[in-house]
Amino acid sequence: MSLEVKPVRGLRELKAFVDLPYRLHKHTRWIPPLKEERYLFMMRRFNAFFTHGDAEYFLARRDGRVVGRITAHVDYAYNDFHAGRTGMFGFIEFEDDQEIVDALLAAAEGWLHDRAIERMLGPMDFTINDEGGILIEGHELEPQVRHPWHPPYYSERIERAGLVKAMDNYSWSLDVSNRDRLDPRLPRIADRAHTKYGVTIRKMSRRGLRRDLDEFARVYNAAWSQNWGFVPYSKADLDMYWFDQQLIYSREWYMVAEIDGDTVGIAITIPDVAQIYKLMRGHFLPVGWIFYALRGRIINRLRVGFLGVMPEYEHTGVAAALYMEHFEVAERSREKRGEAGFILETNHSMNRALEAMGGRIVKRWRIYERTLS
Repeated sequence: MSLEVKPVRGLRELKAFVDLPYRLHKHTRWIPPLKEERYLFMMRRFNAFFTHGDAEYFLARRDGRVVGRITAHVDYAYNDFHAGRTGMFGFIEFEDDQEIVDALLAAAEGWLHDRAIERMLGPMDFTINDEGGILIEGHELEPQVRHPWHPPYYSERIERAGLVKAMDNYSWSLDVSNRDRLDPRLPRIADRAHTKYGVTIRKMSRRGLRRDLDEFARVYNAAWSQNWGFVPYSKADLDMYWFDQQLIYSREWYMVAEIDGDTVGIAITIPDVAQIYKLMRGHFLPVGWIFYALRGRIINRLRVGFLGVMPEYEHTGVAAALYMEHFEVAERSREKRGEAGFILETNHSMNRALEAMGGRIVKRWRIYERTLS
């Protein structure tokens, strides 16, 4: 049977591109995101990535039936920051067939090669600030919101295609209602942060959220700039991020650490709306909105999305103060457990901190690379 890989053209083919994982993973642990959101995310005029990047979408068909998909894309902001010629592949989905994987990767590589790209990384959907990596450990666990899930054969096929490891990301399981496993030094460091350095914690308001996201970007761009794969947030990225947050915002978990009114650290932890998506089955209408309206009675777990400190204040114990605030909030909240995901294996300070909070690694994603000739 013939296999062909061609670029996506038109809304009908974009629909086929979006629909594929809903069919491939229908009877698995995968939790379908809202299709309405996925369509918007893939449309160039609605995604801020396309203000600093370009992409091509590909579908693989065998005798007319869609059997795989992939994107090839270039993030000019990434290349400007790293002074390189790196391209990415992403959104890769495929039936368990090596021919399909090889053909998809060849299509992505060809598109990148035509743009003088020297190195291909992926999967990234579209950047490291979005979703990324292939799940290689933790297949038996449900994914959290914006956590990729793949069956085990994905990593096997990609590695057989000749791609090699570039970086692993961890997801740490946390119980923020249980202090028994907490490193006893953390409360002392947090108390010193408050009493010696004057660290205070305030919560972001919905009205002031967009302004606080500018502070988030300032902390992120300062604290993360030396991390592997870093790319700074632009104003357009933050505008889209603010829009995304409107459906998941929860005041208690959006934290700003300040000293004398100046932002020195940020923590954003979100209720895991994947628990709602599981009930909505990929659609807001006709009845999915009911589950969303009842989310306060349904969601009982969290995703720790970001926690960062301005480098010049790391010695003050700001991070410990933010960690302990999570335990304080959990005591009066339904959400007691969760995961801190997408922690680089090379982010030793964060991994040590999560271990000190009593966490344990439960999932691992791998980002692959290949040098292009």
